[in-house]
Amino acid sequence: MNLVTGATGLLGSHIVEQLCRRRLPVRVLARPTSDQTWLKTVPVEIVHGDVTDYNSLERAMHGVTTVFHSAARVGDWGPWEEFQQITIDGTANVIRAAELQHCRRFIHISSISVYGYVDGEGRVVDETAALGCGGVHKWSYYTRAKIEAEKLIWAAQQRGPVAYTVIRPSWLYGERDRTTMGRLIQSIRSGKAKLLGDGNNRLNVVHAANVAEACILAAEKDNAIGQAYNCSNDGVLTQQQYFTLVAQAIKAMPPSRKVPYRIAYSAAFLLECLYRLMNSKSPPLVTRYSVWLLGRRSFFETRKACTHLGWKSSISYEEGIPRAVQDYLKHAAS
Repeated sequence: MNLVTGATGLLGSHIVEQLCRRRLPVRVLARPTSDQTWLKTVPVEIVHGDVTDYNSLERAMHGVTTVFHSAARVGDWGPWEEFQQITIDGTANVIRAAELQHCRRFIHISSISVYGYVDGEGRVVDETAALGCGGVHKWSYYTRAKIEAEKLIWAAQQRGPVAYTVIRPSWLYGERDRTTMGRLIQSIRSGKAKLLGDGNNRLNVVHAANVAEACILAAEKDNAIGQAYNCSNDGVLTQQQYFTLVAQAIKAMPPSRKVPYRIAYSAAFLLECLYRLMNSKSPPLVTRYSVWLLGRRSFFETRKACTHLGWKSSISYEEGIPRAVQDYLKHAAS
């Protein structure tokens, strides 16, 4: 039995889909209030609960051999307490339940954000880099929580008996993306989208289905035990190329206006300060994290996943981006 947490999210749903395609038994932990429409179209067992509710985790974990833990507080805004409870304490709960139920394998979904705000022309980051090596901002709650959650995984790996592997995706896209793709489509359609810098920086963007394949490969291979893998791109894709592929899919003009990266980054910092002073629950239009995500010049190497796991992206940008756009538009119209 395979248990997937965060199954109503983008990556979690693709892990479920890939497991089902392989005709493997799947159980998911889902909050009763979450949108389970898609989950009800696939052959899975649904256990209602939450990673913050240990009793529900115990029920979900019964008889499980492999755990795919993708549940986390996602986003670059919100109160620290939510990141603490869901990402950190939630991970501690999943680890505890997995150990007590004698699971064999545990695939933890982390993020390349755990390296911190790494940037610099031509800088390449692989798995030998330390957590937080690029520096972490005071309000980078998502990054801070992901670092702490991963530390819990490595501590658990040391004591055993569960075998852990960490997967570090980057900016995810794909079918069932209901957040990032929608904002990008809207900004391009309205003509408000701008390139950060010259637009020629290489993006770390990856299709969720490709990362899901890496997760399943890692669960099957003994040489992946105790290892971390960057799963952060599907080939070469620049910021300009990404915008152009999305624009072509919606039959719009790709953005051509440009904003210097440093100016955008400084403006985002000022907006963050203002919104924090106002105790705003809504995020500012632009944050430093979003500017870094789109305009950074560093690159995250995936060679280790390719050599250790035999991982190779099966969905290219040319195929995946139009599919993701059409899936979003179809959902928005329904």
